[in-house]
Amino acid sequence: MCRRENNDLSGNDVVQSFITGSGSFPTFASLNSQLRILVISLLPSTISDPKNLGTVLHFIYLREGMGGGIRQLLEQVHRLSRRCLFRVLSMGPLPTHLAFIMDGNRRYAKKRGLEDGSGHKAGFSALMSMLQYCYELGIKYVTVYAFSIDNFRRKPEEVQSLMDLMLEKIKSLLDKESIVHEYGIRVYFIGNLGLLNDQVRAAAEEVMKATAKNSRVVLLVCVAYNSTDEIVQAVKRSCVDKADRDVERIQLVDIEENMQMSVAPEPDILIRSSGETRLSNFLLWQTGNSQLFSPDALWPEIGLRHLVWAILNFQRSHSYLEKKKKQL
Repeated sequence: MCRRENNDLSGNDVVQSFITGSGSFPTFASLNSQLRILVISLLPSTISDPKNLGTVLHFIYLREGMGGGIRQLLEQVHRLSRRCLFRVLSMGPLPTHLAFIMDGNRRYAKKRGLEDGSGHKAGFSALMSMLQYCYELGIKYVTVYAFSIDNFRRKPEEVQSLMDLMLEKIKSLLDKESIVHEYGIRVYFIGNLGLLNDQVRAAAEEVMKATAKNSRVVLLVCVAYNSTDEIVQAVKRSCVDKADRDVERIQLVDIEENMQMSVAPEPDILIRSSGETRLSNFLLWQTGNSQLFSPDALWPEIGLRHLVWAILNFQRSHSYLEKKKKQL
């Protein structure tokens, strides 16, 4: 096992050990062919030269140590590669707000013969990874469609199972080691929370209170939500604010101020997984100028490449969309 005190190795020494198998450094030969390709492909072309590979491996060796073996090696190479990729992406315009319709959790579980609920658990992991990427890219707002009002029409046992899973995952956000605290994420739960059971609603309110002072990233979780309900509730609140005699004087701005989603700007990109192109009553008011992206991957299969592709498409048409917004 390698130790941090062995810091007299040069980059060439490390890469030689990695390739030839000398010393205690994990060897290139110890990886199967797929992992070998992965190690190299994760590196941007600017550092794919073998000499630079030695420098990268040496950096990983000194900074993190290699006690964890091959898995840690791949994680560090992936992190370095991602940092370089995001630096390139940041040379162009980046979205401020991404919205996701997390579609395909049940199909994911069925396709793999998994038990009920496994797809949603895998979907939660995909969401945590996506939040990490957004944080690293500097994307301020992320909105996810977690549970529609229409989902209450499903079988009672399925709804209860989803509520139990939701309660578990909401409570996990309160853990000190959770991504919410690590990245300074403020969480809002958007929707008709009165439709949730007491435990889930109380947990949601606790998370919102606990993260109220966070400001680096804002996560909006739409639960017990659909867009028509949000609009109706906003109109009702606008009428109350204006009083009966002033109802006819209600302006567009009055309704927008009473929308629950008014805490965030309109989404720049709306991503719906599983290849579907329907909005499914999600953010109808806010997505008139949003770009739509519908990768074929089911939500638990969503990864970095899908996010990068969506941002590249956004950058390609950004100038045109900005001109159209100014004309409105």
